[in-house]
Amino acid sequence: MKKSARKTTVGKIDAGVLAFTAGEDVKLDVELVEADCLGTAAHVTMLSRMRVKPPVISKSDCRKIIAELAAIVQRSRKGRFRITLEDQDVHLAVERMLTRKLGDLGKKVHTGRSRNDQVAVDLRLYAKTRILQIVEELAALAHALIRLAKKHAADPMVGRTHMQPAMPSSVGLWASAHAESLLDDAALLMTAYDLNNQCPLGSAASYGVPLPIDRQLTSDLLGFARPVHNVLYANNARGKIESIVLSALSQIMLTLSRLAQDLILFTMPEFGYFTLPASFCTGSSIMPQKKNPDVLELVRAKAAIVFSNFIGVAELVKGMPSGYNRDLQEAKGLFMAGMKSTFSSLWIMSRCIEGLQVNRQALLDAFTPEVFATDRALELVGGGMPFRDAYHHVKEHLAELRQGNAYRAIAAKTHLGGTAGLNFTAYEKRVREVEEFAEEEWSDYRAALRRLLGIHYPVKG
Repeated sequence: MKKSARKTTVGKIDAGVLAFTAGEDVKLDVELVEADCLGTAAHVTMLSRMRVKPPVISKSDCRKIIAELAAIVQRSRKGRFRITLEDQDVHLAVERMLTRKLGDLGKKVHTGRSRNDQVAVDLRLYAKTRILQIVEELAALAHALIRLAKKHAADPMVGRTHMQPAMPSSVGLWASAHAESLLDDAALLMTAYDLNNQCPLGSAASYGVPLPIDRQLTSDLLGFARPVHNVLYANNARGKIESIVLSALSQIMLTLSRLAQDLILFTMPEFGYFTLPASFCTGSSIMPQKKNPDVLELVRAKAAIVFSNFIGVAELVKGMPSGYNRDLQEAKGLFMAGMKSTFSSLWIMSRCIEGLQVNRQALLDAFTPEVFATDRALELVGGGMPFRDAYHHVKEHLAELRQGNAYRAIAAKTHLGGTAGLNFTAYEKRVREVEEFAEEEWSDYRAALRRLLGIHYPVKG
């Protein structure tokens, strides 16, 4: 077999080996171009301020590099930046472009860093923006659920356990339960954001460099909360941070999957509690009457995929020794896919809830005398009968139960968190806190990047 080699920035590589080792990076890294340019801008700014003689990069040369990096970001936003197989990844593609435009100056940008900490900072910057987008969509869905709950707080709905009729409940209780679950998920995701919001730059190949680099400066320039302190951990955290974020996303998808499952069931003709927006239902290629809840089924499926993304990354990392290992390359696609699936699922569910129709008569028709069995037992307790005696009395006389008043039943539960004890003001306050978190983080991040690039950010394509 005739051997062939391809020339790359880091030497000649067998064509087959190059294709195998580059993997999906040539495609996936298109989404990291902007992050890589930002990381490079911060790195060269730090190099230009490093106290060495002669300077590695002068301040005027730094400005030239940053101008070219901003131009690359604009090209990327227009879909005109290309990563070749010979580049292998975004890092060498950006370096190639800088060298082509700036000559020897472009060859200096990699001083004191490794592709290992480049990809680490790229993914943290990528995650930073994607998490904030997910937080915004999560808040939108929680808000939609709370609006639905508030509007229909007095609409009775049969509460179920084991999928069987249980006790009187309400649409307000059902919808706000899912909203509260999302708000807990938001707290977990914001914690993951804080852990991700640390700068790994300066780790190089995991062990630092014999140069007086300023890691705090690069962290500040990129709008991170702080640098990762230990340079070995900065690289060891690759995969770990991704798994932490994916774990938080998995909880969001768990909430969405249960919400989707409820809606699939409760929009069935046999229930008819709710009606999905017509535009959210698909038809059948053979059955003219079909209105299928494909959107909800896909959310349920995507939840399983995000769980598998999380497990996949954790499995990749668990057996790795310290320092960089190429296995981590396989985590990138799982990480990106998990964030995209979560974002799209939140987006579609928010719009689904906004268009959901509540069918009051169907909700009332579902109430049978047995749904009021527990209420009747507690009524007997109020008359002085011990609870267990009341329980058995009702159980032995189920056929004698009368149809209760569903509206009175849900109005009677005035205790904290009951059907008539829901604190919508507190819910709305929690949603606003989530929204404010995203707003403040976006503002701080964009301000830092405007200072770094010396131009308006985000860069317009």
